Amino acid sequence: MPAHSTPEGPPAPATPPRTAPALPGAPSPSHPPTPPVPVPAPPPAGYRALLRNREFAGLYAGFTLTATASTLSGFALGTLVEQRTGSPFLTAVSMYGATFATVLGALTLMSVADGGRPRRTLVALQCVSLAGVAAQALPGLPLAARFALLLVLGFFQALGTGTRMGLLAEVVPASAYALARSLMNITSGGMAVLGFAAGAVLLRLAGPREVFMVAATLTGCALVVVAATVREHSVRLARRPGLRRTWTVNTALLSRSGSRVLLLNLWVPNGLIVGCEALFIPYAHDGAGTLLAAGSAGMLLGDLAVGRLLTARRRRRWAFGLRLLLAAPYLVFAVHPPLPVAAAAVCAASAGFAATLPLQERLLEVTPEEVRGQVQGVESAGRMTWQGIGAAIAGGTAQWLGPGTAITALAAVSLAVTVSSRPFLPGRPPR
Repeated sequence: MPAHSTPEGPPAPATPPRTAPALPGAPSPSHPPTPPVPVPAPPPAGYRALLRNREFAGLYAGFTLTATASTLSGFALGTLVEQRTGSPFLTAVSMYGATFATVLGALTLMSVADGGRPRRTLVALQCVSLAGVAAQALPGLPLAARFALLLVLGFFQALGTGTRMGLLAEVVPASAYALARSLMNITSGGMAVLGFAAGAVLLRLAGPREVFMVAATLTGCALVVVAATVREHSVRLARRPGLRRTWTVNTALLSRSGSRVLLLNLWVPNGLIVGCEALFIPYAHDGAGTLLAAGSAGMLLGDLAVGRLLTARRRRRWAFGLRLLLAAPYLVFAVHPPLPVAAAAVCAASAGFAATLPLQERLLEVTPEEVRGQVQGVESAGRMTWQGIGAAIAGGTAQWLGPGTAITALAAVSLAVTVSSRPFLPGRPPR
């Protein structure tokens, strides 16, 4: 019912209410769209049906190879830095430091993700990633140069994620979007398990340089797959990407209170828990691979259950509980449990990362099609940046309090953010 109207007569004259700025490309507030007639939602397609889509299969395979390469190179660099410096702070930053630069990509050139030639953009960004990972394999490379490479790769990774997610929203129907993201998240978790296990074996048999070389090979394979399978989506509106358009869309996105709270819940709790994971090497030393693999396995199981077995309504209902699960098991680190207990806690907690799926669905619902790539890129860049912030906070706290106490403290803060922001989250299901 329109504002200030009654069932007996027309609306009374009144000053129009102030509203938050709409995202560029959204329908005009003065001409609201006619509500569609509700129709029964078709049953979600399975993973096999998704993979029969050639473009999605290419995006999925390229993402899988890239995720595996990132896991290997991050584990190798973290181990190398820990061996050379013995610093929990530098070790944590080396594993997740690239995420600091993603915010620069989100603030400057993220509108490239919605450009008229997304395939060409994605292929070019894969080439940059290949060059950066290959450079890490150079013998005798100083640590300062390795950290500089992290920043460069993080900047372009943000653009690559936005471009890939924008393409994903175009090559699969809206009803299958959560399923597609679920499959990619499951694969990311599975490849992380294999990557950490393979990385641990390779580091024992060879060394960090050889692990970097394997990661570069996988990145090159991802480049070939994307170039061979993904087509250009010339149906996009022609807009000149650049700093001005990036800032226009970002400002409109952050001006809306609903979007801000969604982003807060997508960024901060996850980032703090990733900070906990960044302390696994100084906490468990030789057992770090076990904890990292347990975390990846839990994330895989959570995404599989939430993305494949739950409807969109149930996913939204379970979102808050999953965000609590993400942090609560880490409180056991306050008593410094033995490795099997710690691994079980990490596995259970990592299933809570699946709360990202319903939050991403809600963000997609409120995003105009014309800027989906940029908005999803901003969401991903912010989440990755907060992973870097979480790693830095965790490393700095561990310098003073020790890894176990720092893990417990970050988990408690993550819980506090989740609980305190819940009343302001848009789209909460009815009780």
